[in-house]
Amino acid sequence: MLLTYFQAAPRRVLALVAVVCVAMLAFGLYLQHGVGLEPCPMCIVQRYALTLVALVTGITAFADKKGLQMTGSFVTLLLAGFGAFVAARQSFLQWFPPEEASCGRDFYGMIETFPLQRVIPMIFKGSGDCSKIDWTFLGLSIANWSFLCFTAIALVMLVLLVLRARQPAR
Repeated sequence: MLLTYFQAAPRRVLALVAVVCVAMLAFGLYLQHGVGLEPCPMCIVQRYALTLVALVTGITAFADKKGLQMTGSFVTLLLAGFGAFVAARQSFLQWFPPEEASCGRDFYGMIETFPLQRVIPMIFKGSGDCSKIDWTFLGLSIANWSFLCFTAIALVMLVLLVLRARQPAR
């Protein structure tokens, strides 16, 4: 039944993914500004990935042509995969924190101070901030939930791509 909905209304599925992403971004902003949690560099990268997923799926939801929908779904699959990778790396750092926990620089301080080829490895190396667990829900940290959400989005896009590839062009 769910697969028939995916096949019959791919634009609605894309719009729903965009709405879910916006809700997740709003919740992240609530945790930052309402609760007072400061995002680490990896959290900020995940936030950017989620923003891009929301934008791409939102724009793709307006596309009438099969080719545009498939391209947008593929780009979303790649972005969700990247977001899942960053969230998995942060989850790993939370489960196995580095021996020397330094607060390090903040995300924007790194971008302003260092060239991009040095910033990217610094972000994925993580810091004491990235391994700290400030909030949990049902025993899972924000990074764990982020990984699950990015993985779910990637799976939805994969199913959408497979089903759209089997449909004749409209």
